[in-house]
Amino acid sequence: MKPLTTTKLTAVMSVAATVSQPGIAATDSVTQLLNQYRTEAGVAEFSAERGQELWTTAVLVEGDGRRCGSCHTDDLQTQGKHQKTNKPIAALAPSVNSKRLQKTKTIQKWLKRNCKWTFGRECSAQEKGDLLSWISQQ
Repeated sequence: MKPLTTTKLTAVMSVAATVSQPGIAATDSVTQLLNQYRTEAGVAEFSAERGQELWTTAVLVEGDGRRCGSCHTDDLQTQGKHQKTNKPIAALAPSVNSKRLQKTKTIQKWLKRNCKWTFGRECSAQEKGDLLSWISQQ
């Protein structure tokens, strides 16, 4: 058997660390994005606790107090409603909505769009990884 190269060994260890975290619904998309965000942020692991804290942190943007839970609710297993449009938002928790966290491009699109709307800026790779770690456990 051939020895693993450093790159392959790092990739295997990253996937193993992701899958071994309790409660993570490690879809291929989640695993891929967490690995990408680890590289971008220069960190070994993300924190679901920091992700939950970010989720519940209120920020003043354009005169509005916003936080992720304003639209999605603090219980990701329930339906939310957009703060401005009142449009219903399906439950975000993958444990009750199997359509969530399935497509890499969709996850990236919504993280970008929702971070910009909620925080008035794009989230950092660290923040995206923390949020994704927390959401995937719901």
